[in-house]
Amino acid sequence: MGRRKIPTGTPLPKALACAMLEDGGRMLFLVRKDANGIERIEMPSVLVPSGRSPFADIKEAFQRMTGIDGEFHEIVLEGRHNAGFRRRKNWVPVLVFKVTAKNRTAKPSAEFSGFRWLSLEDAKRQKLSRNAEWMRKLDLENKGSKEQR
Repeated sequence: MGRRKIPTGTPLPKALACAMLEDGGRMLFLVRKDANGIERIEMPSVLVPSGRSPFADIKEAFQRMTGIDGEFHEIVLEGRHNAGFRRRKNWVPVLVFKVTAKNRTAKPSAEFSGFRWLSLEDAKRQKLSRNAEWMRKLDLENKGSKEQR
């Protein structure tokens, strides 16, 4: 009998880091067209590989993705993201960092087709990219009631 070989290649991510830039109750979402030309929205986010800092990775990626020089603060939301596949799930934590900026004029990089300012409830009703699917599972009403207890 032979031994099963462990696949090698890209290391598994340890987290999905997101940046939430808020302006009057609305958040910045980037718009990306998929292979079929369908527009899907997502927060500026990056999969963080093992051994890297989520804070440093999202800070660098946010500037590149949006063209906004933001100041990063604490984690305001947490969730779970499937970084694997449908058959072989690899659940990693989602860390959403609060971002503030003096100038909120977005100039998205070429990988995105535009941007939108939406509330989280409006964003849940839109077509979401794979890195934004975790938002559907958020229950903001219950989160507020737990904090009040």
